Amino acid sequence: MKTTFKIAFTALFVLSTAVFADAQTAMQAQLPTKQVLTLEAAKKIAAATEAEAKRRGATVVIAVVDDGGYLLVLERLDDAQVASVDVGIAKARTAAIFRRPSGVFEDQVKNGRIAALALPGAVALKGGVPIILDGKVIGAVGVSGNSPQEDEDIAKTGADSVLAISKGGSQ
Repeated sequence: MKTTFKIAFTALFVLSTAVFADAQTAMQAQLPTKQVLTLEAAKKIAAATEAEAKRRGATVVIAVVDDGGYLLVLERLDDAQVASVDVGIAKARTAAIFRRPSGVFEDQVKNGRIAALALPGAVALKGGVPIILDGKVIGAVGVSGNSPQEDEDIAKTGADSVLAISKGGSQ
């Protein structure tokens, strides 16, 4: 009887282990991995953005947010206007949650689609650019304080720096 019990118990153990392993493999197949923007990477992106702003002599606010639009890094360069703090964050948040540059909404309004102003969480101002890694938005950069085009160009430089950062570069 003891031998039969040991055999049955061993068989049950092997079977349950196999079932658990299959379930774990199936779960991994169903749950994709997600790239996230770390604080360290956000600081490097902000530094690249700041370097571009300083190269241009721009006095701006730089905001870096995660993919949900939540602030990770905020820099207000010397002499940047205080009002640009909230605007820079709003531009970055718009780009992150809508997965497109905030300038898209500014262009829509310019072209007569004023309904874009009613979108919750959207600010219709150039200067927010998504940070894209492996085809997925992992965050965004918002820049505010200069002309709309210059804000967008500076933000784009920062957002584009993620490629060098992800490959181990320091930018």
